[in-house]
Amino acid sequence: MIERYQTPEMKTLFQEKSRFEYMLIVEKTVAEIQAKKGLIPQAAAASIAKKSKINLARIYEIENQTKHDVIAFVSQIAESVGEHGKYVHFGLTSSDVLDTAMSLQIREAFKLILNEVKELKGIIKGLAQKHQKSVCAGRTHGIYAEITTFGFKLMGFLSELSRSEERLIRAQQQFEICKLSGAVGTSSALGLDVEAEVAAKLKLKPEYFATQVVPRDRHAEVFMSLAFTASFLERLAIELRHLQRTEVNEVVEGFDPKQKGSSAMPHKKNPISGENITGLSRLIKGYAWTAMENIPLWHERDISHSSNERIIFGDAFTATHYSLRRMKTLLEKLFVNKGMMKENTYKMGGVLYSSHLLNHLVAKHGLSREEAYRLIQKAAFDLGVNESLGDKILRSKDFKKYFTTAEIKSIFSGERHLNSIQQRIKKYEKNIS
Repeated sequence: MIERYQTPEMKTLFQEKSRFEYMLIVEKTVAEIQAKKGLIPQAAAASIAKKSKINLARIYEIENQTKHDVIAFVSQIAESVGEHGKYVHFGLTSSDVLDTAMSLQIREAFKLILNEVKELKGIIKGLAQKHQKSVCAGRTHGIYAEITTFGFKLMGFLSELSRSEERLIRAQQQFEICKLSGAVGTSSALGLDVEAEVAAKLKLKPEYFATQVVPRDRHAEVFMSLAFTASFLERLAIELRHLQRTEVNEVVEGFDPKQKGSSAMPHKKNPISGENITGLSRLIKGYAWTAMENIPLWHERDISHSSNERIIFGDAFTATHYSLRRMKTLLEKLFVNKGMMKENTYKMGGVLYSSHLLNHLVAKHGLSREEAYRLIQKAAFDLGVNESLGDKILRSKDFKKYFTTAEIKSIFSGERHLNSIQQRIKKYEKNIS
């Protein structure tokens, strides 16, 4: 199922060979700069650039003996280079290559995520514009509250997604780090100038004060940005799941001609995409907690972070990428039942307009808020089956002196809500990039 919603790029980005390929980019770049500065022979750098290649089977064979994947990688690359292989990894420690390569890898992962975010924003914006006047019930605590529109709901989600996008961009930028400062980060083996020039070549920034690793608060920020994005997707998914409930029936997820909703009940159309997205959000947020736990390492470092990072980076980016693409498909195929949305606003006698009745009594007739509240609450609580709150007020002697038929019609038309909603959208939509 994951593959159905994955781009080929994300699918391969976190494979083991890709990890070694990014490590090789770092090794080649370091050798190039070292040769430029006379630290290794020019012929060695040229040979490393031309001859080095990855052989996964050989790396695994060496690792079985050394029990160290970076040593296995370096040994295999040195073998492929031949005579000048001794200059591969010259002056480096394992984390120099691992952490710098990870910066390159995660930069590409962010590009894929941000592309999906951009496309999803376009879909939500289009739906919001289309349904700007699609009146529906706003709910708080799951209970009818006041009139809104489906488009206005979506504008709120669009605004949140824009904030998630900003967090992703910030997290990407602060993670574009080059670390070549060696064991415990003192740069005793390679000078600062080598690190600076390699960083510039790779379009990264040097880590000012590394330990032996790039400090893991940077990594945690990456995961927090993914977790915020996942939480946005979950909130939208839950809203759509609630609106698809049988007794609500305001939206329905797309249903393919040969699709089946239940092995036992042929009538079922379930919100499976929303449920899948909700479940994956829980996973992604859990990985953010793991990344936070990776920050306090022992002294200059231990490797307690290493084992879980081999899982959480690939899983979190893959799950986020999948969830974004699945939400795009969900919204593109979503059936919006505008008729039922409007019909639902009249259920319970149109109580969604109660606050405007209260305001009318206070503003036009000078009642205290407490008295106005008591009168409207009593009328709303005492509604009979299929009785309209508006009609009840017009028939009630308690309200006769306060409301005309035209005023009730105006309040229950929803025009005030529509006007204020459109004004708010017009004023603030430009702030959503």
